[in-house]
Amino acid sequence: MQVPILKQGPYLIASIQSALSDADLMQLRDALVRKVSTFRSRGVIVDVTVLDVMDSFASRTLNDLVHMIRLRGADTVIVGIQPEVAFAMVQLGLTMEGVATALDLEEGLEFLDQKLKHKGTGPRDG
Repeated sequence: MQVPILKQGPYLIASIQSALSDADLMQLRDALVRKVSTFRSRGVIVDVTVLDVMDSFASRTLNDLVHMIRLRGADTVIVGIQPEVAFAMVQLGLTMEGVATALDLEEGLEFLDQKLKHKGTGPRDG
């Protein structure tokens, strides 16, 4: 299943609509990394609100996505991790260190706005 990726100003927003297969997650990762370059995006939001399970592969793929996008000069925030999912991830040791998270899309946009404001308009500092 393809995840819709919307462009909102300097940001891309990927809103996961249903559970994704491993292949779908890799396709999302690749598409977002490509679109960051195409649109010269400064930030990416990945909304995982509908996911009620996040296994080790999904966590690792999202973690890799964040680092790949950072290398392209943009910031990423994962939004909407459900309480049960967060609990299970911690129990499994899937902490996703170095990955920014927010409660919802609004907080994710606010986070990226603050990051962009602090970076200014100079070169990307990855």
